[in-house]
Amino acid sequence: MSTLTRRPYRQSADLEAIAHLFNTSSAHDRLERWTSGDRVAQNFRSPDFDISRDVALWENADGEAIAYATVWATDEYFEFVVHPDYRDGAIEADVLAWAECRMRELSEKTGKPVRLQTSAYTTETQRLAVLEAHGFTPERRFFRMKRSLSSPIPKPQFPAGFTCRAIAGKTDGKAWVEMFNQSFIDHWNHHDLTVEQFEHELDNPNYIPELNLIAAAPGGTFAGFCCGAIFPEDNRHKSQPEGWINSLGTRRGFRRRGVGRALLLETLRRLREAGTDIALLGVDAENPSGAFRLYQSVGFDPALTMRIESKCLKS
Repeated sequence: MSTLTRRPYRQSADLEAIAHLFNTSSAHDRLERWTSGDRVAQNFRSPDFDISRDVALWENADGEAIAYATVWATDEYFEFVVHPDYRDGAIEADVLAWAECRMRELSEKTGKPVRLQTSAYTTETQRLAVLEAHGFTPERRFFRMKRSLSSPIPKPQFPAGFTCRAIAGKTDGKAWVEMFNQSFIDHWNHHDLTVEQFEHELDNPNYIPELNLIAAAPGGTFAGFCCGAIFPEDNRHKSQPEGWINSLGTRRGFRRRGVGRALLLETLRRLREAGTDIALLGVDAENPSGAFRLYQSVGFDPALTMRIESKCLKS
């Protein structure tokens, strides 16, 4: 650790260094995830994110970035990546200490209970061991699921009187956010979305309006949604281009009527039309709405398992 230096984010050149570190780590761990400096920058422009204080980098004696961490206060979550050549437990200890310190600062500001969460795939055994050694315990499991889009996609069947369309940008913002929060209010670790966060996602360079769908009930109430996405950075590294189901939800009072299933199938159809061969998604293994069963019923299979690790911090 004597040759390593921790510092805050300080210049746009750090964006490419963070992306390179992320991609190097992902390739080593065979997680098939990639990013770019532009994508990192978009994440850092998120509302309530303080780029000067919520990001830290660690450099070796040659000034090369060998680790970074980010804290997302509203979600009580932090992300960290350590270069494979430096994973000896010491750098991870400093990363975790920084994240805990930053979360305590934010907790004092908001008055909320102090908790810290991060994630690790079950294949990342060294990462999980480090987290356990520092007091983190498993709290939730998520599956990454996959489906070939060359397989038949059943025709979407919406309930009588329901209509499906792409959202009309910021014009639909308030109604969409209300629907989203009502759809996920009873889900684990839900934090209400704000209109500002919604608009931030619309400004993403990779945002595709035709993949952001809503189902409206008779009378116009937003009853359900499905958000699809395509990430060019990922697909440049893959022989089969992939698309994602970023989120899917049905508002309370409209569940068990086939709204979510119809939206999912329509989004899969649009992903295929956009030229992708594989569809991916992430799902809470203990989702109370039966999402895992829904995804299985339309051809998705688990590919990877991720754990959310949590630690309550002493004030």
